[in-house]
Amino acid sequence: MPRGLIVRHGGVGVLLGWVLGVALQLQQPTLWTLPTYAALGLAGGLSVCALGWVRRTAPSLLLALAAGALIGVGLTGARAVHFAADALDPALQGLDIEVTGRIASLPQRASQGVRFDFVVESAARQGQAVALPPRLQLGWYLQPEEEGGAGLELRAGDRWRFTVRLRSPHGNANPHGFDRERWLWEQGIQATGAMRTSPRDPPPQRIGATPWHPLDRLRQSVADRIEARVHEDPRSAGVLAALVVGDQSAIDRSDWDLFRTTGVAHLMSISGLHVTLFAWLATALVGALWRRLALRWPAALLALPAPWAAGLGGVALATAYALFSGWGVPAQRTVLMLAVAVGLRLSVRRWPWPAVWLLAMAVVLLLDPWALMQAGFWLSFVAVGILFAADPGRRSPSPEAPWRPRASRALLALLREQGVVTVALAPLTLLLFGQFSVVGLVANLAAIPWVTLLVTPLALLGVFVPPLWDMAAWAVQALSSALQWLAGWPGAALFRPVAPWPLALAAVVGGVLLVLRLPWVVRLSGLMLLWPALLYQPARPAPGQFELIALDVGQGSAVLLRTASHSLLYDTGPRYGSQPDAADAGDRVILPLLRALGERLDAVVVSHRDSDHSGGAASVQAAQPQARWLSSYDAGAARRCVAGQRWRWDGVDFEVLHPQPDDYDETGVGRLSSNAMSCVLRVFNGADSAWLGGDLDAAQEVRLALARPEERATVMLAPHHGSQTSSSPVLLNTLRPALVVVQSGYRNRFNHPAPVVLERYAQRGIRWVNSPECGAATWRSAEPHRVACQREVDRRYWHHLGR
Repeated sequence: MPRGLIVRHGGVGVLLGWVLGVALQLQQPTLWTLPTYAALGLAGGLSVCALGWVRRTAPSLLLALAAGALIGVGLTGARAVHFAADALDPALQGLDIEVTGRIASLPQRASQGVRFDFVVESAARQGQAVALPPRLQLGWYLQPEEEGGAGLELRAGDRWRFTVRLRSPHGNANPHGFDRERWLWEQGIQATGAMRTSPRDPPPQRIGATPWHPLDRLRQSVADRIEARVHEDPRSAGVLAALVVGDQSAIDRSDWDLFRTTGVAHLMSISGLHVTLFAWLATALVGALWRRLALRWPAALLALPAPWAAGLGGVALATAYALFSGWGVPAQRTVLMLAVAVGLRLSVRRWPWPAVWLLAMAVVLLLDPWALMQAGFWLSFVAVGILFAADPGRRSPSPEAPWRPRASRALLALLREQGVVTVALAPLTLLLFGQFSVVGLVANLAAIPWVTLLVTPLALLGVFVPPLWDMAAWAVQALSSALQWLAGWPGAALFRPVAPWPLALAAVVGGVLLVLRLPWVVRLSGLMLLWPALLYQPARPAPGQFELIALDVGQGSAVLLRTASHSLLYDTGPRYGSQPDAADAGDRVILPLLRALGERLDAVVVSHRDSDHSGGAASVQAAQPQARWLSSYDAGAARRCVAGQRWRWDGVDFEVLHPQPDDYDETGVGRLSSNAMSCVLRVFNGADSAWLGGDLDAAQEVRLALARPEERATVMLAPHHGSQTSSSPVLLNTLRPALVVVQSGYRNRFNHPAPVVLERYAQRGIRWVNSPECGAATWRSAEPHRVACQREVDRRYWHHLGR
């Protein structure tokens, strides 16, 4: 085979191998040593050099794949080792440290305060210098204007001095949950913390502005101007801020729910479509200005022809826009593909679309290997690849053609492209999010031109002509009204359990086959690949058995109990903040898991009214209205948990042990303290049992133990998160659990679980697991001596050990 063809195939093989190598390295549970990664990278480089000596196609491709994979594993691993070397010293966790540095991102307002990235310049503990990671994520949980009434304001690029308490990056670890630790790793964050603002601490001190982070400062200035201009409609202002400066945190949570339900969430951030449109306009503008300049200065065209000036200028301005808007993965992908396309066009060359697509993917992963774990990465690249593959020979209509045929062809092309993307991405969307927008095709047909051709241009032009932001806000309001109408349709969104990756991969291939220009027999075969994933149901316990999943919700409690055909939720986790719009564990943790498992709750038991147990109740009740509710604080008699209540599901008995009927007064209000009123639930199948006691105190534990001395438990949920006021010796001696599951927050301020309680467990030979180290704990009565910790099941090297 000709040498040039082998080299070309070898280049594609190296790129593909690089992507595969990055993917393999990201599956590592622990990191290897730096010399190991260096050796792998060197071996890959030598293999690339050896490609020129291989004359046959197949060996050349295999060698290229291996070379790319070795380089991908070696380079990504070396970067990870270098980054991990700057981790926070565990001995510094929880100590007061004075740090001086710069605000390095847009401060993001949340229900609990303000969060921002902080670049450390110096740090000291009691006057002694200490070494900290170079980049922190800090939270100011008092609004700046509350600090001594000084009206302090956080601005990107400003230098500040704070007293902070830090901890290693840590997030909740749940099946199908958001991996916050990976996200922090990708952002370069190696410690998180909060400002100390008590009267005995030095107040935060603004030292002054710096020339650093000018782009973030400009983005913040524009976001503030949008907020001030559209102050009467903060929800629309949030959408405009997301479209102009990429501040997606400005969008209200309820709006995100609406956009996901209607399938238009991709339009509410800087997408490839926005960058492409901007690049097209920029190219046309630069070309026109360059030609006009040539009328006065003809030498300009000789120095740089108009096509070159237009192409280079368009790519440069599109890059500036992508950087200004936050440089997300879709924007990166679009800029890189535009740059390659312009470069090929100017050099009068033509590459096959797979090579352009693969090159853009490889470069994105070179910049950020951990982007491969983002849902947006796959949605962006798969969508573009499908459009290329479904119509590789598309041509633009001739500008000399009449406008009506051109308009009709453009409309048909839009309909076809949207249909292709909707059908082909449906399996991938179900895999990534467990839901698919049924009304997404209709919603996008209206929303794409509305947002791309009206809202986004008005929002961008508003930077120079602020009254245009009022018009853009009106356009957002009109769009939201239409989307709310569509979201109200029956079955607007389809929720399915998340299938295992082999079935999901087959479904993605099936979706692609359906839209390619292939014989219909081949295309319809895609349905055969789709059905297994669509009909998939997660395995359930056998009749007579039950499963307990103690979720990792931080300092709070939420437990999912499943039998062969029923499910019960015990407690709904905490509320993350005191603001009315604060997020809660129900929305963030419980509901995503229920959807991923395809669960429809039959009952919910909320042990008591404390917010760390009932904080997610409203979210769960809104999403699961069919469930029967029991609690110790409900005014309705039918919704109160009372000792003696029993029911049987699939051969498994459920029994409420506490509180007693006399513990309620005539109006249904508990006579005991909130903790002492906790609903105690026993689950029993004849051989094994689970005992869940909420925040029950020692006095009530002793009363229950003495009343039922024959009671035993295989697994026990630690009462009151392992507090020293619970887990009394009398209860432990009576129940004699083989396993105790403690649900507590990482480095929580209550010091749960208490050392004295852990000592009681150790004295009795009781095994225990704690959610910060274990993550979600899964126990099954079919395997009563085994507990599965999510942090071990899905271990990756960026995950924190939880200590």
